[in-house]
Amino acid sequence: MPNTKRSCLLAALLTAVAVCGGDAVARVFPFGPRHRAVNDLANQFVPFHAHLWDLLHGRADGGPLDWQAGWGTSFLPDYGTYLSSPFAPLVALFPRGDVEYAVYAVTVLKTAVAAAAMTFLLRRLAPGVWWWAAVLGASYALCGWSLAEGTYNPMWLDGLIALPLLCLVGEWSREARRPLLGPLVVALCWLANFYTAYMATLGAGLVLLVRLAVTDSFRVRVLARAALTTALGTGLAAPLLLPVLLGSRHAHPGVVRDFAPAAGTDFLARLLPATYSFATPAAFVCTAVPLLAGALLFRRDVPGRERWLWAGLCAAVTVSMQWGPTHLVWHVFATPNGSPYRQTFVLSGVLVLAAWTGLAHGLPDRRSLLGGAAVVLALGAGALPSRLLTPWALLLAGAGLAAVSGALLLPRRGRYGVLAALLVTGTLLGQAAATTAYADRERLVRLDDYPPWGAEHSRRAAALAAADGWPAYRTDPGLPRIAGNDPLLLGGQSAAYYSSHTPAVLTATATALGGGWTSRGRNLLGLDNPVTDALFGVGARWRDGTVVGTGPYLPLVTARPPGPPPVYGPSPFRNQELLLGSRVYGAALSGACPTGTEVFLWAPDTTGTARLGGHEIRLLGGRPRRSAALASLGIQRTPGERVVLRDDRAGTRPALPGSGAEVGCLDHGRLRAAVTALRARAATSVRITPAGIRATLPAGGGTAVVATPRLAGWRCEGAPAVSYGGLLAVPLRAGRTEISCAFRPPGLRAGLAAGAAAALALLLRGTVGARRNRRRARAAPTGGGS
Repeated sequence: MPNTKRSCLLAALLTAVAVCGGDAVARVFPFGPRHRAVNDLANQFVPFHAHLWDLLHGRADGGPLDWQAGWGTSFLPDYGTYLSSPFAPLVALFPRGDVEYAVYAVTVLKTAVAAAAMTFLLRRLAPGVWWWAAVLGASYALCGWSLAEGTYNPMWLDGLIALPLLCLVGEWSREARRPLLGPLVVALCWLANFYTAYMATLGAGLVLLVRLAVTDSFRVRVLARAALTTALGTGLAAPLLLPVLLGSRHAHPGVVRDFAPAAGTDFLARLLPATYSFATPAAFVCTAVPLLAGALLFRRDVPGRERWLWAGLCAAVTVSMQWGPTHLVWHVFATPNGSPYRQTFVLSGVLVLAAWTGLAHGLPDRRSLLGGAAVVLALGAGALPSRLLTPWALLLAGAGLAAVSGALLLPRRGRYGVLAALLVTGTLLGQAAATTAYADRERLVRLDDYPPWGAEHSRRAAALAAADGWPAYRTDPGLPRIAGNDPLLLGGQSAAYYSSHTPAVLTATATALGGGWTSRGRNLLGLDNPVTDALFGVGARWRDGTVVGTGPYLPLVTARPPGPPPVYGPSPFRNQELLLGSRVYGAALSGACPTGTEVFLWAPDTTGTARLGGHEIRLLGGRPRRSAALASLGIQRTPGERVVLRDDRAGTRPALPGSGAEVGCLDHGRLRAAVTALRARAATSVRITPAGIRATLPAGGGTAVVATPRLAGWRCEGAPAVSYGGLLAVPLRAGRTEISCAFRPPGLRAGLAAGAAAALALLLRGTVGARRNRRRARAAPTGGGS
């Protein structure tokens, strides 16, 4: 046990040193001027962790319902997808302004824990040299998938930890041990991140099958015990899993892709250090791993069944990553929008297990080592035609092969043993740090990047907090946009929201009203428009470097006269008027607005510029990938002056009917009159409750409308809520003046029932096992003496 602890600590230390060392070499945050704010790290993970900080410190708006983003969205699916890791709450220990430091620290910690977990598993499976276990455990945690993908998708790193833990649970099932702890570990893994835990569970199941075959313990009852343990564990996690799954069902559909396997040469190139590509598997592991795994094939001192089963498992996992049907199995039967090789860490894990299997029988002899080196050289030769190969990759791989081979050939005692450890450890640190640095640099070149948190962000967040008046009115974080989920990062409340669970009703409603989006409708942009400000109660917003008051706005709850709900059409101007109940836009005659009106442009498919006189704006559209938001071009000053569009693809044209653009002329006087009329029947009291909302309105009948999307899960007065133009609504019977609506995430009740059933079954399992053990103890013969 002391050697096991020492191995785990060394593995964790090596991992942290390699990750931080690589970032320092690349001069990337927090070790240099280059930032890490790319793709979903900036758009989702940092803002969601900032929101978690607010929740833990009692500063957030809402609970099960997040009132800050998307005009009010379900928080539990986002929590289960991005924040349910047991490491996530550690961000609360950092200052709010240092949330990026917090996320980085948690990322390094998770990677180090994954190294320790794999090292513990290796020591548990078979005896071996303690520092070799540490090096292989760290090699797993420092695999290419972890360094190139997991580092900016930190939620996935919980799957890196889950694989060795679930393999350990498999061992307990094989040995009929830990009947209570096993399901708890499974539940923890699935709660931490269900997506990669699913992949880790598949990988652990394959490892268990090999272990059963190798140890002659292949029994149906063992498989049944493992299946029951997994079922109980996932059942315990059901209160979170079911809301997450149903949140995905109600989400705006993402892109549907057909899987295209990577070229074989590119696959082989990614086995080497210091390579990068978004659409190929980041399969790098320290050269010591494929060398030892390859040597296993040639070792006569290892039983043939053991050699070929582990080699077969490595080959099977590799092939399954490239074949369409098994690719779908790995990815929960849907090709992901993004990297199509998210299960690559499982391949790294089985390669490490195969390498340790050989070391458990001692170091390889010269013949086996030569065979292993031939395997590594053959893989490298196969990668030579790939354009992903870099000179650094070949240099690091060649130097690593020479260093590890030399270490394995050295005498095994005294100073030579120390030298061997230094050679192998140096190879690991050098290759992992170089791969980290190379991936850091390439991500900034190839992926979308965003400004990191700085003094200007802090000033903006403080100004938004000072102006906050929720729930009397919303304070929009405004423009310029930092990234997706600005309300969670900076504060305030707006339509902006980006998640895998962006509700379809939210995207549809925002689009109908002129909202823009990217990521095929899942990354919603904030709306800066006086009519939507009025409809959604936006009383203040950030604009031009300060918080300013908006025009007239409505309370969160208003009453509309009796009649059918609005049915939206293609024009956002007409749709806004339908929801408002008044005509406020004038026609643009021959493409020009009347003087004194505010000119708005709707050109969702334009990527380019729009200009009215001296006022020019930039548009970023082009459906289905993105849609440009409704935008203001200022007040019409010159009679007859028209909006001119310059499309980067189609050239310059006037914004006329039939041009793919529409111009609306907002009459602010009409808007003020419409808001005044609606305010006469607006709520006199609005109270946000932990579960929903309550409001008091003047008597008069009609329909009470709450300025929030009508999500699945809303119930008002004990019945499912109705929709009014995509918003939450409650029919008002004559004389009724109060409404009460509560939100319960879909799947929560069923999840709680499943969790309770699993807990009861686990308790029953423990009780039956305890009674059986007592009977065996009583029946066991006792020794005596004379």
